[in-house]
Amino acid sequence: MNKIIIATRVSDLALWQAYHVKDRIEEKYPEITVELNKIVSNGDKILDKPLALIGGKGHFTKELEDAMLAGEAHMAVHSLKDVPTYIPKGLALVSVTQRQDQSDVFLSHKYDSLEALPKGAVVGTTSLRRRMQLLQSRPDLKVKDLRGNVNTRLRKLEEGQYDAIILAYIGLYRLDLLKDVPFTQKLSLDTMIPPMGQAALGIEIVSNNQKIREIAIALNDVDTFICTQIERDFIAKIGAGCSAPVACNAVRNGNEITLRIMLGYPDGTHIMNEKVTRDVWDSKKLGSEIAENMIDNGALELLKKAEEIAFKDEMPQRL
Repeated sequence: MNKIIIATRVSDLALWQAYHVKDRIEEKYPEITVELNKIVSNGDKILDKPLALIGGKGHFTKELEDAMLAGEAHMAVHSLKDVPTYIPKGLALVSVTQRQDQSDVFLSHKYDSLEALPKGAVVGTTSLRRRMQLLQSRPDLKVKDLRGNVNTRLRKLEEGQYDAIILAYIGLYRLDLLKDVPFTQKLSLDTMIPPMGQAALGIEIVSNNQKIREIAIALNDVDTFICTQIERDFIAKIGAGCSAPVACNAVRNGNEITLRIMLGYPDGTHIMNEKVTRDVWDSKKLGSEIAENMIDNGALELLKKAEEIAFKDEMPQRL
């Protein structure tokens, strides 16, 4: 094999991620040329609706997976947080790159921190997870939906449509956009728990190609794979889509893994919280075990109600 084709979305961040993987493959395997198959996903086409209303699971991955199944690409590079826990037959998620900073970041042209926001301030976010956590700690804020690519969101902030917005730190860092915002505050993992897989890249492949599997696995980071698998196990067991008001994050510190979970209503009420620390050697089933405990305590009923009230005036479009 002397050529590999990577399927990727066409957003600036997705292209950064795909070129990053391309460079790493070509560095490890100089005899191989890597090309990109740039695809516009449905999540990139529909910009006038909240993400939770345009399909939930797979709105950024389906077209890339279709390209692989059609023989138009050997692998796809995804933001792992966008990858559903169900992988189509014929494909496999075999590699997760080393996770970088998982934090969300507060951004404003007016206020220097989340704590400095006055009562009634307007905060923009696309995420029910962020909305839930913001309103749980600051029910006095007004949370307004925010769509568009990163540059569009930053422009809306600069124009004064929002007093502040919250985005994933790592995307802004990779695209060198933090310097353009006067006030930034990285939020701690206890203040704003990330979603499953944030700040890691998932490499999905055509499963019957052993050479592609070997190349993808060469880029895998074991600690990140362990932590993100715990997160994915939790999400799979609880049955939550990637747009649900669920926060889920596992972090390894030495020989211990700490799993933080929060779920509830998007308005910040009816919150369920878990924070569990366990030895790495005893963590393989941690995600599914915590999910089972929360299900026993009513998590499924809570999430069903949360989905019903999230956008009660709109009908979700299922992909």
